[in-house]
Amino acid sequence: MKNIIYILLFVFGNTFAQDYLSEEKSGYKGGFIPELKVLDESLNFIVMGDFGRNGQYFQKEVAEQMGKASMTIESDFTISVGDNFYPNGVQSTTDYQWISSFENIYTNHSLYENWYVALGNHDYKGNIQAQIDYSNSSRRWKMPAKYYSETFELKNGEKVLMVVMDTNPFIDGYYEKGSEMYENIIAQDTILQKKWLIETLNTSDTSIKWKIVVGHHPLYSGGKRKDNPDTKGFEKKFADLFDQYKVDAYLCGHEHDLQIIKPKGRYTTQFLSGAACEIRPTGKREGTLFAASEPGFMTFSINEKKLQVQVVNEKGKIIYTTEINK
Repeated sequence: MKNIIYILLFVFGNTFAQDYLSEEKSGYKGGFIPELKVLDESLNFIVMGDFGRNGQYFQKEVAEQMGKASMTIESDFTISVGDNFYPNGVQSTTDYQWISSFENIYTNHSLYENWYVALGNHDYKGNIQAQIDYSNSSRRWKMPAKYYSETFELKNGEKVLMVVMDTNPFIDGYYEKGSEMYENIIAQDTILQKKWLIETLNTSDTSIKWKIVVGHHPLYSGGKRKDNPDTKGFEKKFADLFDQYKVDAYLCGHEHDLQIIKPKGRYTTQFLSGAACEIRPTGKREGTLFAASEPGFMTFSINEKKLQVQVVNEKGKIIYTTEINK
């Protein structure tokens, strides 16, 4: 069967066919997802979130397919949209959850490229600084601050700007006294972060072709939090701003499902990938392009002309594909 797949890939010009053969001849036994496609001369990465449950629920199954996908697309990095450790974050850089929920789960060697990580509400129940500090001892965990940005250069010299927000202090419902997050929440300066966000997005670098913002909480949802005041409030705070500064994609989680939403008249497309472990029922709203209550993640492939997204479930099946053209 594998030989048939290789022949078909060769016939249809898939540039990865020889890579598959080469890797397996070299001893790699981790598997691939041959149906995955990438754009020519592209930046490729995986987006996942809401994952850290000590390997339980669907975490191990999704992690296995992430490894296969990463090998197939030759992923440059992984993005986590937050809720990295359930139920209450981590307490230190030596908390055993680093082993049981991260290091011992995402073991495919292709997943040892950089992980750019955002903070979720469950992370706020623990030691935030420990997740930042773990960047100093980990080869792949990258969280230099609660919010930060990175720029990636495409093959033609143009760039992708990735801005990682800390959305937690912008959620009004988290300011209730007595909550597990309260002390961490009130310590944040939302005015300073929003000023930084605007300055970063309002870049004078004309080589930046694509703008991507990463955060935990969704602007929109057709799922459990569709009509939640916190979701509506976050939309009011940032949807217009993202449109104003031409943010191409907003990557988020929080809802334990897979959704792609672009409301009528909006510039920014939201990609919600919060199903790397536990799943919940989902649904649709105005602007829903795709929604599924399945474990999984998304792959992104970007070049100067196009942004391509493929949604992959825990069985390695591609359940949806879409793209944004420049």
